[in-house]
Amino acid sequence: MATGAMGREQVHYEAVPANKVKAEMDAFLHWFNHEERIDPVLKAAIAHFWFIIIHPFDDGNGRIGRAISDMLLARAEGSGERFYSMSSQMLAERKQYYEVLQNTQHSTGDISEWLHWFLQCLQNAIRATEQSTQKILRKVEFWRKHEQTDINERQRLMLNKLLDGFDGKLQSSKWAKIAKVSADTALRDIKDLIAKNILRQSAEGGRKASYELVQ
Repeated sequence: MATGAMGREQVHYEAVPANKVKAEMDAFLHWFNHEERIDPVLKAAIAHFWFIIIHPFDDGNGRIGRAISDMLLARAEGSGERFYSMSSQMLAERKQYYEVLQNTQHSTGDISEWLHWFLQCLQNAIRATEQSTQKILRKVEFWRKHEQTDINERQRLMLNKLLDGFDGKLQSSKWAKIAKVSADTALRDIKDLIAKNILRQSAEGGRKASYELVQ
């Protein structure tokens, strides 16, 4: 497989020769369906690597490989429901993914580096989900606490952005731009929330003043 602009492609790994694909897939499927001695999480890692190296299709091998991993991880947990996404995490770490695939393919048959990366990626996927879950619970608790508080739609919009993880510092100018209101209206909205002990001004004052949620 290669990625990059025309003339600057980088080969990340090489598929098996076309005349060996059927034999390799037959061996893979037999192992996939009958191997039960190996730890199921390690089996998910090995299955993904093996399928990707065979590379039986012109397109879609990565998606199928990730689906194979997800299926085996679901089997490992004995559940059809998982709250983390290994596929999404692999895409987020695809640069390292390609590097370790290439390194492992051209090793002497030792796939330890790939297994270590796969398990680390799985751990990162679980941690990312834990963080997302905590953010959701925090948001639910916030609105439960303020369900009787008088909050207008502009304020609700901006508070949700803060709860979701606002990019950078929230200043009155950003409030005005996002909420599509005048600077005076934005400042009135902010001061109202400060009075209700929902927002507070950060250390900077004057024109650089920014605002954050009261924890």
